[in-house]
Amino acid sequence: MSKHLTHTADLSKEEILQIFSYAKNFLDFKKRDDLNGKLIINIFFENSTRTRSSFEIAAKRLGADVVNLDVARSSTSKGETLFDTAANLDAMGPDAIIVRHNRAGVPKILSKYVKCSIINAGDGAHQHPTQGLLDLFTLMQKWGSLEGKKIAIIGDIRNSRVANSDIELFTRFGAKVLLVGPPQFLPQTHFPTTNSLKEAIDFADAVISLRTQTERHKNPTFSSLQDYAQNFKVTKKLIGNKDIFVMHPGPVHRNIDLDDEIMDDERCLVLEQVKNGVAVRMAILKHLLGDSK
Repeated sequence: MSKHLTHTADLSKEEILQIFSYAKNFLDFKKRDDLNGKLIINIFFENSTRTRSSFEIAAKRLGADVVNLDVARSSTSKGETLFDTAANLDAMGPDAIIVRHNRAGVPKILSKYVKCSIINAGDGAHQHPTQGLLDLFTLMQKWGSLEGKKIAIIGDIRNSRVANSDIELFTRFGAKVLLVGPPQFLPQTHFPTTNSLKEAIDFADAVISLRTQTERHKNPTFSSLQDYAQNFKVTKKLIGNKDIFVMHPGPVHRNIDLDDEIMDDERCLVLEQVKNGVAVRMAILKHLLGDSK
């Protein structure tokens, strides 16, 4: 039976800690042969530069062969169903298919149609498990443990698959989470919420700012992103001298999500997240595809 990663809940706490143990070793970025002879297919139905290239680099650093499918030119654009596409790809004998799709639940459904591992690289506003894992890893590298830590997630939470994955993982590892944004960006939730960025920064040991998912809004919610930024942009002035980490899954809307000064601040972990993302994705591939060569 192939192992899949379609949701953060697919992994036990013990499995996550094992993945992080691998990831720490992979931070040296040396080329390895753990996945020699393995074939990995990237199939992205939504645009992505960072996640796709991060997976590709991760796979190649472990010695795997990688095929990137150009969906715009694939048979799905000619009317072939998603499931036929998956079945055809599976018939070619890959060890894993990494899939991103704008519809929630697609990776989970595909996992029932294939023999290989399915890895969810983001599905609609549902889940982005590898981003959640790299965010958790980044904070654990800084703190050792999330037990009792306070994390504020800021922005378009209702439409954010990253927020869903982060919330599940952070709370499972003992952190308290505060959701921050304008009322129309906040989901119905049992977690504490606030519309005040200052309150969130006073509360938090770390803040995660999210990109505003304008493409997921049926109706405009702000007259401009600048209007949103007036109340929810994380600035150097706001965080002052506080001992706090600032994160963002990218791509960052500079001076909308985070200001230029924050991006250059040593408390900003955005580039560390990118670096850790390669190591964590290497570790996930090793965990799912086994240690056999």
